[in-house]
Amino acid sequence: QIRVVESGGGLVQPGGSLRLSCVADGFTHGYTFRHYDMSWYRQAPGKEREFVASITNVYLTTKYTDSVKGRFTISRDNARSSVYLQMDRLVPEDTAMYYCYVQGPAVWGQGTQVTVSS
Repeated sequence: QIRVVESGGGLVQPGGSLRLSCVADGFTHGYTFRHYDMSWYRQAPGKEREFVASITNVYLTTKYTDSVKGRFTISRDNARSSVYLQMDRLVPEDTAMYYCYVQGPAVWGQGTQVTVSS
């Protein structure tokens, strides 16, 4: 059974930084973490879950939602079965639960809370 675990959330002041981490394991049938594209999503209170960033498995092509371009950076380490989200110049509007998502198997993590507030 695929397991996805996020960490790194917390309370940060506007303008600050956080680095989220996500470890995914438990892949079967000869597949491993390196076979899958990975994404980060977020959901703020009272709002729908939205796409934040993604990274492909082979060419490491990245995509970002417009509101985080230039501030967030997604990366991955296949040897550690991990994907990261470096978040800089945070603003209150970034406050949300952040979820890691394994594309293909369509598996979500439990989320990690990010709160940007003074």
